[in-house]
Amino acid sequence: MKLNVDVLRYLSKDDFRVLTAVEMGMRNHEIVPSDLIDSIASLKHGGTYKVLKNLLKHKLLHHDSSKYDGFRLTYLGYDFLAIKTMVNRGVFTAVGRQIGVGKESDIFEVAREDGTVMAMKLHRLGRTSFRAVKSKRDYLRHRSSYNWLYLSRLAALKEFAFMKALEKHGFPVPNAVDCNRHCVVMSLIQGYPLVQVKKLQNPETVFETIIDLIVRLAEHGLIHCDFNEFNIMIDDEEKVTMIDFPQMVSVSHRNAQMYFDRDIECIYKFFGKRFNLSFEECSDEIDDSEVDTDDSSRPSFSSITKTACFLDKELAASGFTRKDQDDIQKFIEGDVEEDDVSDNEQESELCQTNIKHFDSLHLDQEELTSSCNEEGHVDENQHCPEAGESGDPESDDSSNENGDENDAELMKSLAKQRRRAMAAARKGRKNIASRNSYKDKGGKSSNNSKIQKQLSSW
Repeated sequence: MKLNVDVLRYLSKDDFRVLTAVEMGMRNHEIVPSDLIDSIASLKHGGTYKVLKNLLKHKLLHHDSSKYDGFRLTYLGYDFLAIKTMVNRGVFTAVGRQIGVGKESDIFEVAREDGTVMAMKLHRLGRTSFRAVKSKRDYLRHRSSYNWLYLSRLAALKEFAFMKALEKHGFPVPNAVDCNRHCVVMSLIQGYPLVQVKKLQNPETVFETIIDLIVRLAEHGLIHCDFNEFNIMIDDEEKVTMIDFPQMVSVSHRNAQMYFDRDIECIYKFFGKRFNLSFEECSDEIDDSEVDTDDSSRPSFSSITKTACFLDKELAASGFTRKDQDDIQKFIEGDVEEDDVSDNEQESELCQTNIKHFDSLHLDQEELTSSCNEEGHVDENQHCPEAGESGDPESDDSSNENGDENDAELMKSLAKQRRRAMAAARKGRKNIASRNSYKDKGGKSSNNSKIQKQLSSW
C-alpha cells in the first residue's frame, strides 16, 4: 500500500483518537467491535461512527462484518500513528520520497527542521512475497498466536536495539535515532548497495573488510544471517556499512554454524563472479582476524573464540531487554525446580511409608512366633507350625502347606501396604462425584432429613 502523507494534514484529533482506540482494542481482538471502539474513544454525541466512515474512506481501517460488525487497523493507519508520534516528539518534520523496498520493509526519506535528511524504515511483515515469518524468524519466541502488525513492531524494536549496541562497539552501522511501533528512524547512508556496484578500485581490500566484519560479529557473539550484497552499503571512498539486522542470532543458536558458513559463502561467491577474485591470493593477506582457516582458506566457525563482550547475552540475541529475558528464564527454571522438588517429596514419602509398613509386618510375625512358643497346654509331639521342629514327614508336609499359606498372606498384606503407601503419597485425593449422582433438590425426603437433624441437635 502506497504511503500518501498528504492525508495526514487533514486528520483531526478525533481521527487519531479513534485510530488509537482501534489499536488498543487489537491487543486482544483480531476484529475490534464497534461498541468497544466507541467506549474506548469516548467521543461526545456519537461522533465515533462518523470518524470511522472518514477513516474507511482513506483506507486507514478495514471493515469486517462476517461474524460481527468490527474494524481493524491497516498498515497505512499504523504508519500514520507512528509518523504522528515521531512528529510530536520532534524527530522529523517532513516525509520525502521512497528510496527502498524490501520483502519486509519500506524505506523513506525524512527531514528535520534544520534540513538534515534521515532514513525512515517501516517494517511491513506479512507480504505475499514473505509470509514464512514464523519459521524463518524468531520474533514469536514463546508466543503461539500473532498478528502482522505486532510482528512488525517486534522486528523494529529488535533492529533498533541491535543498531544501538553495534554502533556503541564500533561497527559500521547507521546511527539509530528513534523507534516507535514498526517505525525506525536512522541516519541516511551516502552510498550505494553493493549489488549495484560494477567496479571497485580495491576489490581485495573491500573483500577483506567484509570478511573481517563477519568474523568480528561472531567474536562478539552475533551472526548476521543475511550478510549479502543487498545488505552492504559502499560509498565513493569504498567505505563499507552493513544494514538490516532483525534476523541476527546468537552464536549459541543451534543453526549458528550453518548461518555463518552461508554468510561467508555469499561473499565469496559474489566477489568471485563480479570481480573475478582468486581467493588463494587474497586469503593470505587477512591478518586482522585472529581466526584459523580450513583447507579452503575460509574462516571456520569452530575456530572462532569470543574475545570481546557478549552482545548476544546483553541483547538476548533479540531486540528485547535483558530484564524480560531473565524473567522468562527464571520462570522456566522455577517451574522445573518445583517439579523436581515435588517428585523427590513424593518418592521420599513412598519410601518412608513402605519402611513403616514393612516394620509393622515384621513385628506382627514376631508376635505370632512368640505366642506359639509361650503356649503351655500343648503336648510335646504338637508344635507350632511356624517353629517347624517336628521330625515326621506328615508334620513336614503340613508345615510346608502352612508356610505356603503364610507366604500368600504375606504377599497379600504387602500388596495392601503398597496400595496404602501410594494413596498416602497421593495425599488421599478424593474421587470426584459423577454428574449423574443424586443431588438434593429439596423434596420431601430432604425436608424429613432436615427435621431429623434439628431434633438430634436439640
